[in-house]
Amino acid sequence: MIPLVIDTDTAADDCFALLVGLLDPRADLRAVTMVAGNVGFEQQVHNALLTVALAGRGGEVPVHLGASAPLVQPWVSAADVHGDGVGGIRRPDDGHAPAVMHAVDALIALSKEDAGRLRIVAIGPLTNIALAVRMDPGFASRIERLTIMGGSLNGRGNITPAAEFNIYVDPEAAAIVLDAPFREIQVVSWDPLTLNHAVFDAERIERIAAVGTTLSAFFVRANQTTFDFDIAAGLAGSTHPDSLSVLLALDEDIVEREERYRMSVETGSTLTRGATVCDWRSENPNIVAPTRIDGERFFEYLCALMALMPDTPEAVRAAIAADAAGDVAADTAGD
Repeated sequence: MIPLVIDTDTAADDCFALLVGLLDPRADLRAVTMVAGNVGFEQQVHNALLTVALAGRGGEVPVHLGASAPLVQPWVSAADVHGDGVGGIRRPDDGHAPAVMHAVDALIALSKEDAGRLRIVAIGPLTNIALAVRMDPGFASRIERLTIMGGSLNGRGNITPAAEFNIYVDPEAAAIVLDAPFREIQVVSWDPLTLNHAVFDAERIERIAAVGTTLSAFFVRANQTTFDFDIAAGLAGSTHPDSLSVLLALDEDIVEREERYRMSVETGSTLTRGATVCDWRSENPNIVAPTRIDGERFFEYLCALMALMPDTPEAVRAAIAADAAGDVAADTAGD
């Protein structure tokens, strides 16, 4: 099994990424670490704990609270893309709470426990990873592989014309991480990889819905706001780079082509802040970036994952099955 940490700003596809780490038998998910990103920090924590419970692993896999703001600039939300990230589902009170240890301390401790073996998948802004690098000069060299979902290889952004969201939220952190002596940094890019190989159109979403399990119902419901946003933005369906990132940390055979680059991050310009610049000429590359994966195999993998029936608590099953609008109305009435 592969010792794994997922560093996340949990909303929609981040939840599905957690399910990969929680349910794939190849993964030994040691911890989930939380970083400010997609939606409000408390909502992200709620979503992570809900997903851990959904997988039947509540109280087993710790959820550590990390940086609730970027290093320098104010936090930027993506709630317009994700809503609350879970389709209005409210986690039942199951007595499970976040771990006491701070996420950065947990990252450093786990890197020492599994030195040379631990893999980290960072699917949100890189604030926690940068802080770990700053706090412990030996941290980066102890990580077998850092997989980053972020940036583009060709300058195309999704929050600005030049910048991808995860890098844009904390470009200073990204710059620190890319300059650190990690053994290997694998970058799952927005463009070309996500846009070409990790988009699920309506037919694919219908196939997941037809699986008919609690997991598939959760997938469809949590994904709906993102799907609608992406369609309105001109894409063919919802994008799933986060779940792809975790799968790539476990299954290298899915990669059909990859390239090595020297990736840098723009932190000074107001026009291109957060842009990733990839030098294909460099003799000193710092990242390896898959540029083509077997997209159909990725989709079929997620379909099979959604068919699993973990030991989900009945209260969580009921919350997922309930009408989202009714839940939200009831919650509001009780406030």
